[in-house]
Amino acid sequence: MNNVNYQKELEKILDSITDPSQKLLLHSCCAPCSSYCLIYLLPYFDITCFYYNPNITGKEEYDKRRGELHRLVDALNEEYDPPHKIKVIDGEYESDLFIEKVKEQSLEGCPEGGTRCGMCFDMRLRKTYERARADGFDLFTTTLTISPHKNAQLINSIGSGIASGNDGPVWLPADFKKNDGYKRSIELSAKYELYRQSFCGCVYSL
Repeated sequence: MNNVNYQKELEKILDSITDPSQKLLLHSCCAPCSSYCLIYLLPYFDITCFYYNPNITGKEEYDKRRGELHRLVDALNEEYDPPHKIKVIDGEYESDLFIEKVKEQSLEGCPEGGTRCGMCFDMRLRKTYERARADGFDLFTTTLTISPHKNAQLINSIGSGIASGNDGPVWLPADFKKNDGYKRSIELSAKYELYRQSFCGCVYSL
């Protein structure tokens, strides 16, 4: 099966937008990954970040990453002064639920990038879809594809599969690492002095 160029798909969608008022719920894994994605998408959508990451080990780490996302959003709203201010929704911290799902499927020993990661993507994107549908968003997507360590084909397949056949929000395809997106996120992290974590988040990657 040939890989889909999801960045090209995104560019086609963005080129067709004339009214930047559609409401996008952007699943945000952390501030560094969100930085480039937000600046890139800001001219096209009314964006709300959804911080839902039950995979993160330790409430202190979870809160630190959450606080950095809020700090970044405040800085971007001040710097860019968009017509629709970027907003943040804080999801529940459900680390016990994540561990429970891993153990139910006996995924503790999976290598990084394996089946456990797919389960984690599905868990986070499904919750994002549910929140987007409940709150009347037009589209949803995630910052996860900006990482060179994350499988953009799998992430987009999961997201589009969740939205398929439903009358709720539409999945926005993307591969944010393309066109130097990941490089830009590193540069922006330095600019805004963002905390860049050294591991994905879960106890297994740690």
